[in-house]
Amino acid sequence: MRSSPSIVPHDADRDTYLVLNDFGRLGRAWCEADEEGTDRETLIRRFLADQFSHPVRIVAFNTAEGWSRDVTVDIADELRRRFPEYDEVPLSVQKFLEIAARR
Repeated sequence: MRSSPSIVPHDADRDTYLVLNDFGRLGRAWCEADEEGTDRETLIRRFLADQFSHPVRIVAFNTAEGWSRDVTVDIADELRRRFPEYDEVPLSVQKFLEIAARR
């Protein structure tokens, strides 16, 4: 029996993080990000640079390893740990932490 080729890119053995953002009346959508901008460290930097208006959930996955999970609370904890490095924390991040605390 012939198997189908994988749709997973050859260099996909890395964790990818996506942010679900609430755009109010427009609804919720996964935020666009270039492939190189979906790692954990870049995600944290984007949060602290106030690049998400109203993030409500973060999902991570690794197609090569075959897993996915909700990492909203993990990222919220990481953001809290990094607060001392920043003078001001964006309002969007503060609201995200309130959402994550209810999970």
